[in-house]
Amino acid sequence: MFDLSGKVAIVTGASRGLGREDALTLARLGADVVISDILLEDDPDLATTAEGANSVLAQVAAAQGWVHANATAEEIRRLGRRSTAIKMDVTDRDRVREVFRQVAEQFGKIDILINNAATLDHVAQIPNQDYRLWDRDIAVNLTGAFNCTKEVWPYLVQNHWGRIVYMSSVAGTMGGFGQASYSATKAGLIGLARTAALEGGRHGITANAIVPGIILSEAARTAAETNPIYERFRNRTVFKRFGEPSEIAATVAFLCSEEAGYITGAAIEVAGGMSLLTA
Repeated sequence: MFDLSGKVAIVTGASRGLGREDALTLARLGADVVISDILLEDDPDLATTAEGANSVLAQVAAAQGWVHANATAEEIRRLGRRSTAIKMDVTDRDRVREVFRQVAEQFGKIDILINNAATLDHVAQIPNQDYRLWDRDIAVNLTGAFNCTKEVWPYLVQNHWGRIVYMSSVAGTMGGFGQASYSATKAGLIGLARTAALEGGRHGITANAIVPGIILSEAARTAAETNPIYERFRNRTVFKRFGEPSEIAATVAFLCSEEAGYITGAAIEVAGGMSLLTA
């Protein structure tokens, strides 16, 4: 089950965290995987790119050595799969179009798109939300996923088969105190996934959203160790623990498989029952 041999996947924001784990899991199941990110560890302009992204997390990732785009591609190649790392800003439509064209030419086709790229560092109550960061979050988290969906669409239609997965969040279904821009974009992804599902069905394309809780990526693990509010978040889960990236990646893999061919337009919560407990 869950044999992805012969499939070609693109994972955005895959240099670290959930995206990296998604990419490795798809490869372990047989897929060839393209790692895309604005940050590549061998980029001579890495620090400048991170600063230009206007993202604290991007700058921290670059400074802390959390960027593993090329290393992930190499790890995938050691599994016997094809892989490459490509610098791509999901807000740059011309670049997205060119990257997808290059991938289809180099790998012969595209079957799977994992929309994982996102920003998550704009925390302020509504009166103090920064207009500039609101616009950035909309551009990356929501419009970026739309850009990738629009550009991959012709390749999936050509295959008469495709899988699109959107990385939403419990902030998008439950709201998030001090996270107006993040919550709004993650809620929007669910609507985009369901629309893609409606339009993709006639072409054999499924589109689904995953709704994670707090998952211990590099940044989240650091925050959980230093910010006391995370103890409250942990206790909101029925298991009294945070999730691991592998638990999200396993859900991604299932949704990309033949076995999930009758699942589309779903928003699947992988949050340890966080939404069940209100106390």
